[in-house]
Amino acid sequence: MKHPPDWRLYLVTDRSLARGRSVPCVVEAAVRGGVTAVQLRDKNCSTRDFIQLGRQLKELLTPLHVPLIVNDRVDIALAIGADGVHIGQQDMDYQLARKLLGPGALIGLSIETIEQARAAAAFDVDYLGVGPVFATATKMDAAPPLGVVGLARVRALAPHPIVAIGGIGTENVGQVIHSGADGVAIVSAICAADDPERAARELRQSIDAALDRGTISV
Repeated sequence: MKHPPDWRLYLVTDRSLARGRSVPCVVEAAVRGGVTAVQLRDKNCSTRDFIQLGRQLKELLTPLHVPLIVNDRVDIALAIGADGVHIGQQDMDYQLARKLLGPGALIGLSIETIEQARAAAAFDVDYLGVGPVFATATKMDAAPPLGVVGLARVRALAPHPIVAIGGIGTENVGQVIHSGADGVAIVSAICAADDPERAARELRQSIDAALDRGTISV
């Protein structure tokens, strides 16, 4: 039986936002600040470079018991021994990903609409990445924002853990948690921060405080 991961503060990497710092440098600092899971996302590097970077992160994160999830690329996840993959609605079918990766792998699925959430209720995935909650410039092809009301509607439908994403920072993370998210996925608020460790720590403190207060009806 898989041990349930801690999805509270889920870092999604973005080399283009790292301001010249290496991805492992940003990840290491963010984990010191309280990041509990990491997704390696890079749409522009070669397969060889992706594997090399993935192995660096796997070596860094395994001793810290922080799961490494690979965005989209099941082949990369297999090559580096990642803990799992995150797939979008247009990526490999989750059933095939599960067959290739096995029952022990972590599989996340992007949810952008209420209809997708309803369909995913019976899926053998480990969490749903729900968003964008708010408008975001990080993902140019993002769907219209769900808002906290839409997030709460997804929560009512979903038996899976929910990781909310899209336009989330310290100023609104409490709303997101109160609307039913189990955690938040962060890109620019950590990757582009002057101090990724401090940014992660402030987000983690806000998340933990919100979780202590519990979920509210929206």
